[in-house]
Amino acid sequence: MSPRAFAEHPRPAAPLEGDAERQPLIDPPAGTRVSEADYWAQYYEHENGYEWNNGVLEVKPVSDALTTWIYQWLLGLFRLYLDSHHNARLTCLEFGFRLSLPNKVAIRKPDLGLVLDSNPQPLADLDRSYQGTFDLCVEALSDSSPAEIQRDTEQKHDEYQAAGVPEYYIIHHDPRWQLFYRRNAFGLYEPIPREAGLIRSAILPGFRFRLEDLSRQPSPEAMLEDPVYAPFVLPNWQRDRQARAQAEQAHQQAEQALQQAEQRATTAERLADQERREKAHERAEKERERAEKEALLVELARLRGQLR
Repeated sequence: MSPRAFAEHPRPAAPLEGDAERQPLIDPPAGTRVSEADYWAQYYEHENGYEWNNGVLEVKPVSDALTTWIYQWLLGLFRLYLDSHHNARLTCLEFGFRLSLPNKVAIRKPDLGLVLDSNPQPLADLDRSYQGTFDLCVEALSDSSPAEIQRDTEQKHDEYQAAGVPEYYIIHHDPRWQLFYRRNAFGLYEPIPREAGLIRSAILPGFRFRLEDLSRQPSPEAMLEDPVYAPFVLPNWQRDRQARAQAEQAHQQAEQALQQAEQRATTAERLADQERREKAHERAEKERERAEKEALLVELARLRGQLR
């Protein structure tokens, strides 16, 4: 693969003579030319969400609600994955990085950026921009104009490819604009194979999702029962649930064993009672027979006495 582009973001330059009185434009339109130093100092954190493309301000377009919901679901899926794997960090929306490209310099703010823990440039807690090159960028496509579609599908595609971003995802509510790229050994983007309707990340082991789920957006509860997501969605909760199920099963088995023991005890007591009754009856019969025999002997003795 070609070398990844890394560059420290430049600090705003000291004002030149005659520039001290120059004030930044409050709300400059897209296409306004500004220096990179002025961009970092005055427009990087501007509420309009400006990006900077080789000296020109560009305004990030707004996606429609359906595409925004897809973005939110995918972001949630990344978070669920990282909750169990802890091998990367995420940035969202207004967090930018500098691309030092062969033919220009650009500053882009992907809708979602991911930095692996193995990236040579860590993402620090107090960073306000990323000093390295993201390992994965996601853009939520706006289709308000052909130029906006072209920016994400062609311009940023080429920029991220040249900068060395290993994976680039474009999401949209229309499946035609759901595009997923991975850099190959030659440093060029190629579509990620859609095996059995799944997109699998090469940089995040085990991370995957169904393309149709971008629209369906199943809940975490539903994904817990889905073999595609179960391996990385809330594994601690799944282990706790399994432990609870095993404890409940053991409790039920103990209750069942207790009931069986009680039934055996009841049966044994019933049999013992029956045996005692039978023995009492036997003793009573023997006592009756003895009494009858004694009475018979008395009667015989009386009869003998009369005969004498």
